[in-house]
Amino acid sequence: MLPNRQSRRDFLRTGGVGLLGAVAFRGGTLTLERIRELTLYVGTYTSGKSEGIYVYRMNLETGELTRSNSIKAVNPSFLTIDGSRRYLYAVNEVTNFGGKSSGAVSAFAIHPTTGSLKFLNQQASMGADPCHVIVDRTRRFAFVANYTGGNVSVFPIQRDGCLSPATQVIQHHGSSVKKQQEGPHAHCVILDRSNRYAFASDLGLDKIMIYRFDSRAGKLEPGKEPWVQVRSGAGPRHFTFHP
Repeated sequence: MLPNRQSRRDFLRTGGVGLLGAVAFRGGTLTLERIRELTLYVGTYTSGKSEGIYVYRMNLETGELTRSNSIKAVNPSFLTIDGSRRYLYAVNEVTNFGGKSSGAVSAFAIHPTTGSLKFLNQQASMGADPCHVIVDRTRRFAFVANYTGGNVSVFPIQRDGCLSPATQVIQHHGSSVKKQQEGPHAHCVILDRSNRYAFASDLGLDKIMIYRFDSRAGKLEPGKEPWVQVRSGAGPRHFTFHP
């Protein structure tokens, strides 16, 4: 990490904010009214006593959470589950991986009945402190936002759920008015419902970057309008589409 650069983790700590990522999963085709229990996956920072990713059962009638199991992982601060509900992907929010200025992204298989996780493989995220991961609708590509690295990476997904090395890294450039905006800080990547466009919010630039997505080649290209500017100093982090 560069001198005087405040990491996302440090910013959350000094601001008195905790970070907890949770993803709910339920196999089968039951409607919500018939489901009595969900499986929740909780991502954490592991600089203290945390083990990594925790698996809980949630009783939908009482709201009670019961810990099922956990799996060791380093700083799995954001999780996502692919459309088949068979695989879970987690960023490993670190500044150094394999001797390089990079974090990592990990793949896990989800047991169809117990919901427990099995580690599959891991790849360098191609930028320090990855903080967001998403899988496209074809389930063939994963996208990672690297906060300190200030870039977005694309990873092909193999048929067995494993991640291949990144095939594309798009580096953002620029800065904005606040101390935490001395350079680009990609914070999340979201695809639209058509799977044709990817949008990446960059806290450091006060922009939401716009990319065309070729789902056959797994390649991002700048959109006709390459970004939208938000209010100076706003620092966009996460967003979502209205249904």
